[in-house]
Amino acid sequence: MNDVELAEHLVRGAADLAIRMRDEGVASERKTSNADLVSAADRAAEELIGETLARERPDDGLIGEEGAASVSRDGRAWVADPIDGTFNFLSRLASWCSAVALEVDGVLAVGAVHRSALDETWVADVDGTRLNGRRVAPLVDRPLAECGVATFVKSGDLGDGGSVAVMARLLGSSATVRVSGSGTCDLADVAAGRIGLWVQADCDDWDWLPGRALVEGAAGSTEIVEHLGRRWHIAGSARAVAEAVEAVLSAELATGGRA
Repeated sequence: MNDVELAEHLVRGAADLAIRMRDEGVASERKTSNADLVSAADRAAEELIGETLARERPDDGLIGEEGAASVSRDGRAWVADPIDGTFNFLSRLASWCSAVALEVDGVLAVGAVHRSALDETWVADVDGTRLNGRRVAPLVDRPLAECGVATFVKSGDLGDGGSVAVMARLLGSSATVRVSGSGTCDLADVAAGRIGLWVQADCDDWDWLPGRALVEGAAGSTEIVEHLGRRWHIAGSARAVAEAVEAVLSAELATGGRA
């Protein structure tokens, strides 16, 4: 298998295993909040990804959300989120996926996402982004004011003045907001042109790189900007992202002082 084929194999295998385990009954536990859950299916799916990579790419590194950590011996490193949107997955909601990305010498090379509920398999590499084997159209450039914005709000964000200021500025500049509970699914929707912009603070690589690859492969733009104590990850069409960056950097605390 080449890297794209392997990435697709990894996400499909992880998702299929997770569904089988859920259907048989699977235990879960709380991580950082009542909405931040981990299940035996998350751990088993990540273990499957690790075992497959150890067999197919023994010199590659791997970092996974559920604790997988192996050091690269060849400059190639994978990140994996076996179930992005575990709360949705356990609730049998549609917005969850399995996702991986590959960096080669620090450069994002491949991304793959499988959304079982929609029967969608996404892959992206230097040749662009494909959905179920078909190249997706380049994103249409449009202003932030016409965009729906996808994001995720943690309970702690509501007490953080910087987060509230940035989100108020962003959402006041856009058409509407949507919260699905899976950032990678949202990024796939951006790549598909279903939603105009994605914004989230302080993302881990497994929540950012797979979807970032899809957006960039669809001729989209991605940025990370720091403001008011947070690192804001932004993806969409070039114009929407540029205007979103401006909106983020113009946000001020309620006292009127900038961070």
